[in-house]
Amino acid sequence: MNVMYKSTRGQAEAVTASQAILKGLAEDGGLYVPEQIPALDVSLEALRNMSYQETAYEVMKLFLTDFTEEELKNCISRAYDEKFDTRGIAALKEADGAWYLELFHGATIAFKDMALSILPHLLTTSAKKNKVENEIVILTATSGDTGKAALAGFADVPGTRIIVFYPKDGVSPIQEKQMVTQKGKNTYVVGIRGNFDDAQSGVKKMFGDKELAEEMNRAGFQFSSANSINIGRLVPQVVYYVYAYAQLCAKGALKDGETMNVVVPTGNFGNILAAYYAKQMGLPIGKLICASNDNKVLYDFFATGEYNRNRPFILTSSPSMDILISSNLERLIYKIAGEDAVADRTMMQSLASEGRYGITEEMRARLADFAGGYASEEEVAEEIRGLYEKTGYVIDTHTAVASCVYRKYRKEQKDDCVTVIASTASPYKFTRSVMNAIDKKYDAMSDFELVDELSRISGVAVPRAIEEIRTAPVLHDTVVEKDGMKEIVKKLLAI
Repeated sequence: MNVMYKSTRGQAEAVTASQAILKGLAEDGGLYVPEQIPALDVSLEALRNMSYQETAYEVMKLFLTDFTEEELKNCISRAYDEKFDTRGIAALKEADGAWYLELFHGATIAFKDMALSILPHLLTTSAKKNKVENEIVILTATSGDTGKAALAGFADVPGTRIIVFYPKDGVSPIQEKQMVTQKGKNTYVVGIRGNFDDAQSGVKKMFGDKELAEEMNRAGFQFSSANSINIGRLVPQVVYYVYAYAQLCAKGALKDGETMNVVVPTGNFGNILAAYYAKQMGLPIGKLICASNDNKVLYDFFATGEYNRNRPFILTSSPSMDILISSNLERLIYKIAGEDAVADRTMMQSLASEGRYGITEEMRARLADFAGGYASEEEVAEEIRGLYEKTGYVIDTHTAVASCVYRKYRKEQKDDCVTVIASTASPYKFTRSVMNAIDKKYDAMSDFELVDELSRISGVAVPRAIEEIRTAPVLHDTVVEKDGMKEIVKKLLAI
């Protein structure tokens, strides 16, 4: 089956997978979605015995149908290699009745590595397939993790440049240090005086700026995206849910065909949407539990059917989830609207102009696969401390949001399904918040003293990603106002 990609807003032509990866965002401002979700065509019994790389091929070949077997296998082998510190790429750890899917064993110790390790290879392969001669400029907004993972993936990749925007006061000290010390002649990091939504809106605006596109083209450049709005980010994320299910079957924790619940700490909605796609492919997933922090715009959406970003933006200890405009939700909205592009467009226009939109009762009925929950800052700290004291297992703040929501969901719904919690970042990425949650006495220590203390109490070696930045010099110190993003891009590209 040949899978083509169409825009959620219905005013752009259908394109191949490689064309969708190159464009990032559709020309009408919509997000690319597959015209149909393909069904898994390999048995769960066969998947049980597959490596992560083999599983990736079986899943991704169904979505990226204009890639040859050789092209796709080459992208996969170059992505999932010794950059990961575990042979299995993603690890499953059982603690206190749940399975934590550790997605942070890559180069930047966050789940974004799972997709951003392969995206540069998918993108450069797509450029060759489509005979693109322009240099590709990756334009990305980050709430903390995407930025570093994208920078690491694209650093010194021929034919590409990457510009990352991040909220200057909205990421953790470790996240910022990881980004501003990034090497690579083609890498640029820019702080903005604003929040992540400001950065994301600025990037989307540049993607839709036809005058800027013409200037870029004359100078030999074209934009693409490394954000989860790019289908090349989303498809690789489907893989680890399939892999987790197969591994749980191999461990005897699940029987073939038995239902598994999934809990995902959610900001931009891409990670949980990937789990939804896995379910649509036929993976036996029961509930998709969407976990929010104090910025609980998604929790309120699932509870009321209204999406409303008109609320205070709260800086929390889980900054990658500090988001009020969840871009990938548009893909789900389009699906539950019966793939009605006019309805989708109307709601997105309402979101842009009024900051809100509501869905119909019929659409709400199609959200039965989902459940929403949220955890306050106090609950997040309690979850980290409680799990550590009970089991010795240390989780980061984002994973703690999901873990807390899981326990509340299980108690309220009496649902005893085997559950996988997406563990989206290493505790080393948010050391101060994690250690303060365990014991307030740690607040007197410096950031890297905390790193060493975390290693001591957890028994987990300090990741290479953290060791590298202890003494690394700052290479990027540009900061601009949120309305200065376009000008700095033109300045960095000298156009």
